[in-house]
Amino acid sequence: MKKIFFVAALAMAFAVTSCSQDDQQIIDETKDLKLVQALSNDTHTIELFTADGALEQGHNQIWLRFKNKTTQLVETPETVTWKPIMHMTSMNHSCPFTSIEKSVGKETLMDGSIVFQMPDNETEYWELTIDYSIDGNTFTAVDRVDVPASEHQRVTSFMGSDNKRYIMALIDPAEPQVAANDLVIGVYQMQNMMNFPQVNGYSIVHDPRMPSMGNHSSPRNVNCVQGLEGLYYGTVSLTMTGYWKFNLMLYNDQGTLIKGEEVTELNESSSLYFEVEF
Repeated sequence: MKKIFFVAALAMAFAVTSCSQDDQQIIDETKDLKLVQALSNDTHTIELFTADGALEQGHNQIWLRFKNKTTQLVETPETVTWKPIMHMTSMNHSCPFTSIEKSVGKETLMDGSIVFQMPDNETEYWELTIDYSIDGNTFTAVDRVDVPASEHQRVTSFMGSDNKRYIMALIDPAEPQVAANDLVIGVYQMQNMMNFPQVNGYSIVHDPRMPSMGNHSSPRNVNCVQGLEGLYYGTVSLTMTGYWKFNLMLYNDQGTLIKGEEVTELNESSSLYFEVEF
């Protein structure tokens, strides 16, 4: 009886262990995401996902999954940092990016965002470095990432009236609708070639127009003020499908106009704008 009990207990323990490993292997929280590429080192593969399976010039929300090469199981790092660097012919620079956090409601994914203010080309390229620790051990993975030019202007870099350089990125609407859309914009200041912190207390006046339709605007738009995560939130009303230009005016925390012009009969568009077409 003792032998039978021991064998049964051993079989049960093996079954529980196997189920636990199988359960971890079959957890797939990426069904609504698409793989962009994978970075790797001797120990891990780091998969990068986005909603459409690509990166582009502008704002990118990116999900990461860390997989052990030996066990093929997902592992969750204790700490993760990343650094995007643009390698140009005469210099290197970074861009605005957030920290990486565990994705809300997910067990195997982490996420953050990067604003690539320029695309790559034949001689200049973006490189992404990811540093992380697991079980007290530190690791690094480095690789080039492809960042093609966006079809429409969703990010802009400019010198403000205060002689400071800024980057502004359109975050939403990512998928515009004929409706009142949430308008979300990131505003960053270039401190130096490697640091682009968010600016605080600014405001954005916007005037959406359809240049091909008599440059008409739309009703019930709400200008942007700073909110969650330091981003700027408003509402943009799109009354029909087609090409829209979001004309912008950026004001600092003192109410001083930093960039942009009002749209009038004599001035059809602002020098500060974003574009969408749907």
